[in-house]
Amino acid sequence: MTGQKEIKISDIDNLISKGQFKEALTILDNLSQSKPNNPDLFLMGGNCYGAMQSFEQAILCYQEAIKLKPDFSEAHNNISVYLKEIGELEKALLHAKKSVKFKPDFAPAHNNLGVCLYELGRPKEAESSYKRAIALEPNYADAHNNIGNIYKDSGQVDEAISSYKKAIEINPNCSGAYDSLGATYSELGRNEEANAFYGKARGSNKDFEQGLSLFGDANFTEATKFFEKSQHADWKAKTLESHYRAEEYDLFKEKLINFTKNEPHIARTIAALSAHYAQNLKTDDPYNFCPNPLNFVCHEKIPELTENNNQLTNELIKDIKTAGVLKREYQYLSHGTALEQSGGHLFKRSEKSLKKLSTALIKTIKRYYLRYQNEKNEFILSFPKKITFSSAWSIEMKTGGHLSAHNHPEGWISGALYLAIPKENGEDGQEGAIELSADFHQYPKLHNEFDKKLILPEVGDVVFFPSNLYHRTVPFKSNEERICIAFDVKHDVKNFGSNIGS
Repeated sequence: MTGQKEIKISDIDNLISKGQFKEALTILDNLSQSKPNNPDLFLMGGNCYGAMQSFEQAILCYQEAIKLKPDFSEAHNNISVYLKEIGELEKALLHAKKSVKFKPDFAPAHNNLGVCLYELGRPKEAESSYKRAIALEPNYADAHNNIGNIYKDSGQVDEAISSYKKAIEINPNCSGAYDSLGATYSELGRNEEANAFYGKARGSNKDFEQGLSLFGDANFTEATKFFEKSQHADWKAKTLESHYRAEEYDLFKEKLINFTKNEPHIARTIAALSAHYAQNLKTDDPYNFCPNPLNFVCHEKIPELTENNNQLTNELIKDIKTAGVLKREYQYLSHGTALEQSGGHLFKRSEKSLKKLSTALIKTIKRYYLRYQNEKNEFILSFPKKITFSSAWSIEMKTGGHLSAHNHPEGWISGALYLAIPKENGEDGQEGAIELSADFHQYPKLHNEFDKKLILPEVGDVVFFPSNLYHRTVPFKSNEERICIAFDVKHDVKNFGSNIGS
């Protein structure tokens, strides 16, 4: 219109850089009416919707951009990112490959292609893509961090640490690299270094760190003040745990309801606290993640493990013992326990036996979901659409071996597959069993009447359960080994990194 300032693309870029996505979308909508054949407008619209986590709308915008410009590398790359986020990995891979084809020197496209391949369990190809991204853009922090994950999964810890540190050197704000370093040092038993990197991953917030310090000194009531003041990281869970461990049960329930009334009940740390609270005070669980977790424990056979005279089981034991799998300390082992644990992610290794096991386990978990699909708790309602493993590791125990009670709140489902079990299980028939319960020794108890489930597994069995549930191994005296592969299934995580092209 005459007299009005002409809107430029740079004006929209400026709004996007300030996080004013709705304002940018309003302008883009008006511009696309007058310029319907401009693919850049649809690309920018997709980026806005993606940043607002409106993934379906973002995908529609990128599809329009691609219709107008079929060789639009950035649009193919970005639609790949968001297809991956909604679980459409094969489609995401297809568009990632097109992005690289149409623009071979586009580093984010190679990095994103690596992410797709990695998620599809093709680590060697992913590694090649990350290396290509780094060759094109040596200071690409995310690519260095991602290739570090490949090294870590395969047990190449020194190379992983170097890659993570390179990512941080390039981008001191690369929180993923700090977190990965924390996890790596934790697996190596270097807890002081692990805690330092975890702290940096959380971001520098003096109030939150002060809360953690007070929490560590068992000054729980004082810690709550700093956690709430910080409004940082997992401050809600930390506040609730502090109140609970201070035996401030009324405050715990009041804040639990207040903190979670407008959000889905999917935080496994909070679910563990709430389940303990319900049994401790003999009341209903106010948090609807999985109020009766023992009812959702699965114990069954994996037929593939015992077929052909235990052929797959024997192959797995051989591969774990001879394939150069890194051994690391386990943070939940009891003092003096004879135990070895593998490092890295077993299901991302190349051995055929591990790939067969992963496939068999996914089939079992899918059947499990179908049995419970009509349940109305968030554990089932928000069950992962695609079964992917965030971690898998072997645990080899010998005489006296046992693990103290712990849970895996970073997972959605946790469990173990059993490859070797001692024939002797003690006079009470419980040695070497897995015990599951909402009870945890660090929480205050008003009584000892907590529900428990004890399972003595056999070779070829799998036991899995909601990840908020605590579990431990009952000590055993047999001279025979107890070998299992533990695993966590991850929930859908929205973490885009820097693969978006603009």
